Amino acid sequence: MRPHVVAQVAVSLDGRTAGFDADFARYYAMATLWQEDVTLVGADTVLAQESVVRAAECVGSREAGPLLAVVDSRARVREWDALRALGHWSDVLALYADQTPARPPDATTRELVTGYEQVDFDEVLDVLGERGARVVRVESGGALIAVLLELGLVDELALLVHPVIVGAGAPWCGTTGVRLEHAGTEVFKGGVVWSRYCVTS
Repeated sequence: MRPHVVAQVAVSLDGRTAGFDADFARYYAMATLWQEDVTLVGADTVLAQESVVRAAECVGSREAGPLLAVVDSRARVREWDALRALGHWSDVLALYADQTPARPPDATTRELVTGYEQVDFDEVLDVLGERGARVVRVESGGALIAVLLELGLVDELALLVHPVIVGAGAPWCGTTGVRLEHAGTEVFKGGVVWSRYCVTS
């Protein structure tokens, strides 16, 4: 059975995901509501934090934590062991496609290969469901979430909206025609607004 997919993103009032100080403490506190089995992220999200990951204390994997699945069609991520040792996830899973460049012969990271040039997200979710995943939380700057919305694979959208207008850059999602049903809103100190929506089409 395919897992429930919730996409979570921190944005400004004008829909940007960068150029402002996001309330990440609040963001990750709210993320615990879903108790996800899998955290799904794109390679760009990981690469943006690679130096921080590399320098972080090696805590080890967290047995009770979710699985970290990274979409890495071009095999750009290198810090797999460091990601595993951050203490947040039980293990890491590289999501590759058939045409993903060859990995080092001594690579030990678990892999799931789907699709030809790009990862097949339908198949990924089917496999994760078969392996027992009930909830997948997508953590992305927007590109990965937009793709999943286009494919009709997102069940719930959660926005942590910050009271700031960035102005520069493109909005986090260029997807059109997605219908949403409001599921709840909460306003926090400082004007940060937490809004949840069910994706209906």
